[in-house]
Amino acid sequence: MSAPSTLGTREPRPQLLDVEDLHVSYGAITALRGVSLGVGQGEVVALIGANGAGKTSTLRAISGMLKPRSGRIRLAEQEIQGLRSNLLVPRGMAHAPEGRGIFLNLTVLENLELGAYLRRDVPEIKRDLEYVFGLFPILRERVRQQAGTLSGGEQQMLSISRALMSGPKLLLLDEPSLGLAPQVVETIFRILREVNARGVSILLVEQNAHLALNLAHYGYVLETGEVVMRGQGKALLAAPEIRKAYLGE
Repeated sequence: MSAPSTLGTREPRPQLLDVEDLHVSYGAITALRGVSLGVGQGEVVALIGANGAGKTSTLRAISGMLKPRSGRIRLAEQEIQGLRSNLLVPRGMAHAPEGRGIFLNLTVLENLELGAYLRRDVPEIKRDLEYVFGLFPILRERVRQQAGTLSGGEQQMLSISRALMSGPKLLLLDEPSLGLAPQVVETIFRILREVNARGVSILLVEQNAHLALNLAHYGYVLETGEVVMRGQGKALLAAPEIRKAYLGE
């Protein structure tokens, strides 16, 4: 495997997440071949690539939904590879998966309360509930509605909010814009910028490369389970090969 090409210099930050030589398989099928990446404290990092490149598998392995075949994953300098998701939430990791993963038969409020299930800091939980209602006021209006009655955009807002209710240091987001109207997508990405400004690091998988790289401090390009390019978000956005492959130019 050749070393990925690198565009631009990376701003030095304390490392929050460090993934080294990650291999993931589904039976005889290899999904990830030696993926290495990092997320600094307060950083937004984007993973882009075609369908089947391994983006979702990367997030699922990091968050404990998949067990890697080999490789190391460190969160705040503590090794976490192979740990289950419920053990990672108290360590500061939250995952809003592709397809939203909310409980459709529960109300908006019940979903949000489940996001804080492992917390015991009641005053801070109430504060964070007000915080997510401030980010997405429509959720306050829908607080007693079943999640299954929400629009697709509202369900995505709920998925992100439920993840934020765990009080994460690192937020993993898988395709937050998928299937949503442009105006809703614009709102969600504006909110993600606000969330990051409060110090939450974000690892973002996103089909819209333009949006993702505009938001990201740093990015990685995956092809067939390998990192083939990495660099500053703006540098990747300006690269001719990225513009041709992912922006249709």
